[in-house]
Amino acid sequence: MDLQIDHVTVAGQDLDRLVDTFSDAGLPVEYGGRHSNGVTHMAIVGFRDRSYIELISTLEPDAESPWWHGPIHEDGGPCAWAVDVNDIDTASADLRDRGIHVDGPSEYKRTREDGTLVEWDLTYLEEGDPGSTLPFLISDRTPRKRRVQPTGDLASSSITGVDTVVLGVGDLDAGITEFEKAFDADGPEIGNSDIFDAKTASFPGLPVLLAEPRGDGQLAERLAAFGPRPVAYLLGEEQRTEDAEQMLPLDGSTTGSLADRTVEWLSVTYPSGYPYLGIVDIEP
Repeated sequence: MDLQIDHVTVAGQDLDRLVDTFSDAGLPVEYGGRHSNGVTHMAIVGFRDRSYIELISTLEPDAESPWWHGPIHEDGGPCAWAVDVNDIDTASADLRDRGIHVDGPSEYKRTREDGTLVEWDLTYLEEGDPGSTLPFLISDRTPRKRRVQPTGDLASSSITGVDTVVLGVGDLDAGITEFEKAFDADGPEIGNSDIFDAKTASFPGLPVLLAEPRGDGQLAERLAAFGPRPVAYLLGEEQRTEDAEQMLPLDGSTTGSLADRTVEWLSVTYPSGYPYLGIVDIEP
């Protein structure tokens, strides 16, 4: 299966606060509407490659969320990722045949603020919160442009979309085995990350990087609080022009490296101040 990132999810107690944080970092946001569960609602940062960041919270502060309850109510930030598939029935059956726990496909919908109905199918892999380690699958039943379009000036930005999901895992070898089983991932490249104080593994052609903590730092604390799940998202960028530079207020960013890639970390952070959204050059 070709893993094409459809979207990644950021959870928090207050959707308006999430919107303000991303807007202040130079990423325009649009309200996406209420989900059919009647509990959650979301906003979108849409990119020109049709991937997007979903900002999610509950409509009522103390509501029990069917998805990502802990990350929502504890301002957990990155919590899930999804990949787009053309034939969700076939993809779901293939993963089931590989011995992966599969739930779906099932129908979902939400209503945009302008009253437009958006419908799609989802398949969850593994038990627990969807998209925590293995991504969940998504396929549109209404035209995709109803679900996502580039927001604001991101239609002409040098940022193309979500490039890589950084997954925090407690056992790197077990994580590698899981991706080998589900997606025929091979040739893992082992590295290190100073910013996460982690040992890492990436796979040629797959938009994911696994990170296992080396000590008792921020990553280890997050794993203890939320279990294995995304800890950061990297946005891909083509060569930045002078016009694009004006669109990206990177004054608050810091630069570091992750698996031999230079990352500009934006001022989108956990409550502790730890960044979780970065920009990387698109790999050739």
